[in-house]
Amino acid sequence: MVRIPPGFVYIADRLPRLVNPLLLAYAGNRIWAIVFKKPSPRWLSVSVYLFSIPLAMSCTVLYTYLRDRREAARRGATLALRVKSRWHGSLDTIVSVARTFQNAHTGMHRMVAPFNQYCQEYGPVVNVRILFEDQILTTEPEHIKGCGFLCQTFFSTTDLGPVLFDQSNSSFGTGVFSSGASRIRFHRSMTRPFFSKDRISHFDIFEKHTEDALSQAKARLQEGYPVDFQDMVYRFTLDSATEFLFGKSVCSLSAGLVYPKNSVLGQSKEYTSHPANIFARALSVAQSHTTLRGRLGTFWRLAEFWSDRVAKEMEVFYKFIDPILRASLETKRSMREGEQSTGQVCNEERGILEDTLLGHLIDCTDGKADEIVNILIAGRDTTATTLTFLVYMLSQHPDVLKRLRTEVLSAVRSSRRPTYNEVREMKYMRAVINGAVVCLAYFSLCRTSIEAVTWPGVNGGPPIYIPPNTRIPYTVFLMHRRKDLWGPDAEMFDPDRFLDERSKYLTSNPFIFLPFNAGPRICLGREASDNFSTLKPMTFDWNLQFAYNEMSFFLVRLLQTFSSITLVEDMQTRSPAEWGEGMGCNSQEKVVIRHHLTLYVDEGLWVQMLEADDAGNM
Repeated sequence: MVRIPPGFVYIADRLPRLVNPLLLAYAGNRIWAIVFKKPSPRWLSVSVYLFSIPLAMSCTVLYTYLRDRREAARRGATLALRVKSRWHGSLDTIVSVARTFQNAHTGMHRMVAPFNQYCQEYGPVVNVRILFEDQILTTEPEHIKGCGFLCQTFFSTTDLGPVLFDQSNSSFGTGVFSSGASRIRFHRSMTRPFFSKDRISHFDIFEKHTEDALSQAKARLQEGYPVDFQDMVYRFTLDSATEFLFGKSVCSLSAGLVYPKNSVLGQSKEYTSHPANIFARALSVAQSHTTLRGRLGTFWRLAEFWSDRVAKEMEVFYKFIDPILRASLETKRSMREGEQSTGQVCNEERGILEDTLLGHLIDCTDGKADEIVNILIAGRDTTATTLTFLVYMLSQHPDVLKRLRTEVLSAVRSSRRPTYNEVREMKYMRAVINGAVVCLAYFSLCRTSIEAVTWPGVNGGPPIYIPPNTRIPYTVFLMHRRKDLWGPDAEMFDPDRFLDERSKYLTSNPFIFLPFNAGPRICLGREASDNFSTLKPMTFDWNLQFAYNEMSFFLVRLLQTFSSITLVEDMQTRSPAEWGEGMGCNSQEKVVIRHHLTLYVDEGLWVQMLEADDAGNM
């Protein structure tokens, strides 16, 4: 199918807005000629045509501002404070943010620094106005909870919005990541029955792929090379997710772990051309392009004027899953035909469909791939990201590693496979996972207000009016760093904050901890926070515990196999010297952190791990 270039679509969409003021200018000139019996002066005609478009825009902006201010006053509320700008259209704000993203050495903390500065100066709710369009950024838990994100009652007041859907449609289609309120409920009703307690508490899938990953890690270390833990764990989660989803793995671990780039084996073309690597690379590149679209807003089509870059990568992705999808559809068709002709269904064919999430989704969607893609991305990226940064934190905090390993060995010894109940009882492991997530969780969601809504005031201030059709982004990354919510050590990695008296912060306001989101749009993986925090602020269903089970099982096996983890600093991307100044995450980081849909370590997380002896000792 021939696709219309994105740039042409952008021009066609914007053309009426440019033409209408010119038509009005032309009509004004014609009226002048009729009324005064002569054409308007040339200088006047030229001026009217030249200034018609900026004048129309100015009138629209002024009218919108006065309308919103009047409506806010009628409700006894105020408008969100707007970031002050020196240039027309907030162009200086755009330049500041763009420079941050373009800097090759910019890490995650530097990327969000402008927005963190805005929140420090204007408060947790601020209008980051870009090209005359309001964007109400919030890091306030009460707003996130009660005004359209997490509260079922108010969820219908916001939606994804046309801009965000346009940006994400190439990668997510109509899946849960790019759906509105009603579609989200539909998607969750589809997947919830499959995520039963019996299914997600079976560790067989985890065991097979964990053993494969760790055995390759041991072999690589014995060769004298460090291991890119991030690459390894992304392969592990991809293989686990595809087996859980499709009934068979893409076997990305079969390609072998990556070698350092400065080694001879690291230059192997055979490795980069491996089908599993092509599959994983296409998925990652598509996510990076989708994230870039989010930064560009409505102008992303100009950056991809002639071709849709995301669609190009997703074509590679679909080449791998389409045959699996067609095979499952054929199995379903064969079952129906057999049932109609004989009145019986082949138990083997029924088992193939009933035992996989793919078979369950086919029954619900007739083979549409969008939901499959969404769940695959969620199953791979969020778990792999958490494990990557957790191991990074363990490499920087050997005392935490020692204490965690002691808990693991006391519960399951040095080689026994853990049971579901044993994992649930590891309280310090819960705290370590949550501590890593709090420190380095990246979840940024943007909604669009369907109707006008009034948010509660901040710190006793007046209510805040949110106009209709306003983009409302929020970032968990910044909320988890608010010292007024988490205490003076908010930026520090400290699992004990979930076990000691500092847990009062979370007890009094459980919505300050949102690593996987919550409420109607809660991530299929967040469920285990009920079991993996000593605090139980909410009750979740069993269908969302898969990710925590996977992380915990992998950690147990990792710590049974290795007794120490050391970061190979000379193989990491170097952070600028000024990052070492002051306190907090910037001064501690020895890696550069970037993000697409989730966070990742630039150029991988290279570690050395010391293999434990048979008794589990060093």
